[in-house]
Amino acid sequence: MQTQSIGYMNIPVPAGIDLKEEINKLRKEKNAVILAHYYQTAEIQDIADFVGDSLALAQWAAKTTADILVLCGVHFMGETAKILCPNKKVLVPDLNAGCSLADSCPAVEFETFVKEHPGHTVISYVNTSAAVKALTDIVVTSTNARQIVESLPADEKIIFGPDRNLGSYINSITGRNMLLWNGACHVHEQFSLEKILELKKQHPGAEVICHPECKKYIVEISDYVGSTAGLLKHVIKSSGKQFIVATESGVLHEMRKACPDKEFIPAPPNDSTCACNECNFMRLNTMEKLYNTLKYELPEIFVDEAIQQKAIRPIQRMLDISAQLGL
Repeated sequence: MQTQSIGYMNIPVPAGIDLKEEINKLRKEKNAVILAHYYQTAEIQDIADFVGDSLALAQWAAKTTADILVLCGVHFMGETAKILCPNKKVLVPDLNAGCSLADSCPAVEFETFVKEHPGHTVISYVNTSAAVKALTDIVVTSTNARQIVESLPADEKIIFGPDRNLGSYINSITGRNMLLWNGACHVHEQFSLEKILELKKQHPGAEVICHPECKKYIVEISDYVGSTAGLLKHVIKSSGKQFIVATESGVLHEMRKACPDKEFIPAPPNDSTCACNECNFMRLNTMEKLYNTLKYELPEIFVDEAIQQKAIRPIQRMLDISAQLGL
C-alpha cells in the first residue's frame, strides 16, 4: 500500500548486481514484456522488448500474449494498456510519471465542454486520462490523427482535445475547423524559435524537423513535421546528414542507432537553465525502478471497470481505423 501511495518501490537494489541480467531473468520467469516509449532513457530503450510511440505501444499491448506488461512511459500509457488488456497485470516503474498534456484536460471540465457543444464527434488525443477517453468517440495519436480526421465526413462537427497545437496543425492541413480544447505539452511548448534559427545559421545544411505538438511558429519553419515514429522514419530515409530535432530528446538515441552516419542536434528550449527538451515525467523511470517493478510486481495500474468499458470503444475504433489505413 505504501508503494501505491508514494508511486514506486522505494527499496534499495542489492549492491553489485547486474541490472540488465536480473531484469532479463525476471521477465523470462514471469512471462513479462517491457514496452518503452521513445522518450525513455537510452538504457531502458535498449533493454525493452519493444520501443515505440503511443500508437505502436497500444498496438503491441493489444496483441501480446504476455501475462505481465511493464509500461516504461507515463501514466496514461499504462492506463491505455490496462484498458486494452483488463485481464493482464500492467505495471509501471513509477506512478508519478504523469503527463502535462493529460493534466491540462481534467475529465470533469472536459465533460462540461462536450455538453456545451452538442452534436460534435469527440476526438481525443491518446495523451489523456482513462476518464477523458471514456467521454470520447475516437482516440487518435499524432501518427494517425490526420488520417482519422480525414476519414470522417467533411461537414462533421468535431471537438478535438486536448492539444491545441496538434489540433491547429490538423485543421491547417485538412481544411477542417475542429473545436479545440486549450491544452498543451510542456516540452513541445518550450522550444525557442530564435535559438533554432541561430542553429540553422550555424548548420545551413541541416533539416529542421518537429513534432506537431510544437507551437505554430516552430511548425512553420520546419522542413518536416511528424509524429515521433514519423520523425524517426523520416531521418532514416532522408538524404540529409544533419537534423535539428524539435521533440523530446529521448528519440535521438534511436535516431543515432539507426543512422550512425548522421548528426542529430536537439532543438534548444527558451530557458537555457533547464533541460526543457526532456520530459521530467518520462525520466522518472530508471533501471533500478524497473528492476523493483518486475521483482515485486508493483506498482500496478488499475482502471475502474465502468470507465474501462467506455474507454475501450474509442481506443479500439482508433486501432481498427489505423489497421484499415495501414498505419
